[in-house]
Formats: sequence, structure tokens, C-alpha cells
Amino acid sequence: MAEVENEQRRKNKKAKKASGGKETIGGRWPAIKPKKDIQLNRLKGTHLFTIPNFLSAGEAKAFIDVAESLGFTHQGSLGPTRGEAFRDNHRISVNDPELAQCIWESGLNRIFEDIKIRGKSAAGLNPNIRLYR
Repeated sequence: MAEVENEQRRKNKKAKKASGGKETIGGRWPAIKPKKDIQLNRLKGTHLFTIPNFLSAGEAKAFIDVAESLGFTHQGSLGPTRGEAFRDNHRISVNDPELAQCIWESGLNRIFEDIKIRGKSAAGLNPNIRLYR
């Protein structure tokens, strides 16, 4: 258990260094400025949405820098013979309620307040945040 905690402390120090001393969320992730003009695209016939250019170029770069400092883990699949789609990517998965809340409050909350799916409105984001490359 102590090894895991030490490793997490090491990663947090690395991430803080990567942020260049700028304002952060929880001491790790870069701050996200409030968004005014958010465009929501709904994929036809689904409950899936995309939001182009949600992060500014500077915010995206800062997230990439922190993610790179934390280190990605390879995620592959066993392939079609096991009934899985081919997958070959790297990912970081963090459970961070503070980051989820910050992203939500930066403008998503306003966008989704009028959208109902099966009579329900979104109340926030899942704190299991995943970054892929």
C-alpha cells in the first residue's frame, strides 16, 4: 500500500512540475476557463453528443503536458477471435470528482439543463476521467 501511495505522490509532483506553477485543479490539472459559446452536436438517432473546441488550444496543451507527465498505460484488445473490436491505444484513467465538477461547471451544466433523456436531466459528470492517445 505504501508503494502505491509513494508512486502516486511521485506522479503528482511530476504533474505539478508540468503545469509550470500555473493555476490548477486539485494541484494537478490545469484550470478550465468558463465557456460562453458552446456548440453541441448530437449524433443522429443516439444519446451521444460532441462539443467541438471545448478546450482552448492552451488548455488542451496543458492537459496533454500533465497527462504525459503522469504516464499512459497501453490498452490493447484480445481481438476479434475473443469477440472484441481491435483496440490499440494508451490511456490514463483517474477518479477525480474535483476535475469532473470543474469541467461540468465550466459550461456543460448550462448546455445540458434543457436536455432530457428518458425524462431525466444530467446532474454532473462521472468522476472517472479518461484520457486517450
